[in-house]
Amino acid sequence: MKYDAIKDRISSRLDAAPGWIPVLFGVLNLLFLRTWYIHRAIRNIKLTPEANLLDAGTGFGQYAWHIVRTYPGVAVTATDIKKDYLERAERFFDAFGLQDRIKLRVDDLTDTKIHDTFDCILAVDVLEHIKEDDAVIRHFSKQLCQGGYLIISTPSDQGGSDVNNSAQKSFVSEHVRDGYNLSELCKKLRNVGMEISEAEYSYGIWGSMAWRLLIKIPIQILGKSFLFIPLVVLYYLPVLPLGLLLNLADLYHINKSGTGLIIVARRMAGAK
Repeated sequence: MKYDAIKDRISSRLDAAPGWIPVLFGVLNLLFLRTWYIHRAIRNIKLTPEANLLDAGTGFGQYAWHIVRTYPGVAVTATDIKKDYLERAERFFDAFGLQDRIKLRVDDLTDTKIHDTFDCILAVDVLEHIKEDDAVIRHFSKQLCQGGYLIISTPSDQGGSDVNNSAQKSFVSEHVRDGYNLSELCKKLRNVGMEISEAEYSYGIWGSMAWRLLIKIPIQILGKSFLFIPLVVLYYLPVLPLGLLLNLADLYHINKSGTGLIIVARRMAGAK
C-alpha cells in the first residue's frame, strides 16, 4: 500500500475523534521535512495580522490549521477539488471553533471560481497532481495582490515522488508528473510576471535519508497491516532522533540537488 492510501485511512479513523487532530498535525509537522521548509518560508515573508492567505489544495487542512493557530488575525481560504477532504477538514476546524477564521471552498485550480485577491498563496505538493499546471500558475498570479507571495513545494526531477529511474513506479500515487526541473518551473513563474525570491532544492542527501527512515519504512510496515502500529512505535524510538537531525541538516544545508523543490515567488507590478 502506498503513502496516499495510508494517509487517507489514518485521517478517516479520526473522524470520530477530532480531538486527536492536533496530535496528527503535530506528528506530520515533525516528521515531514517539506513542512519545515514551508513553515520557514511563511515566517520569512512576515504575514501581517490583516493578511489573506489561500491554501490551494489544502487536503485535510494541515497548513490552514498551522496558519490560524500561529498567526492571529490572518484569514485563510482553503480549497480542494475533493469535497470529502473538505468535509472532513470542516469537522476538524468546527470542533476547535476555527470556522470563522477558515473559509473552505471546493475549487478546481485549473478553472478557479475564486476571484478574491490574497497576500500569500500556498501550493504544497499540488502542481505535480495537475496536468494543466500552466493554467494554475496563471490563476495564482491573478489571485495575488501586488507584492503578494506564492510558496510552492513540489517534487523535483532529481528523483521526486521517490522515483529513482524511469522503470520505477512512484511511491506516492495520483501524480501526473514525477517532478519538475528547477529552471523550468522558475521560467513558468517568470512568464506570468512573478519574481523569484527563493528557489532551492530540498530533500538533498540528508533529507532523502530522513524520508526513508521517518516516512517510507513506517508506511511500508503499516501497508502490511495496521496491527503493526505497536511495531512502528518501537521502530521510532531509536530512529526518530536521527531522522530529525537529518531533517535539520537538510534545512540548513545548501543542496546542489534534491528530490524536492521549494520556490517563493512574488507578484510584481505589471504581472500578467
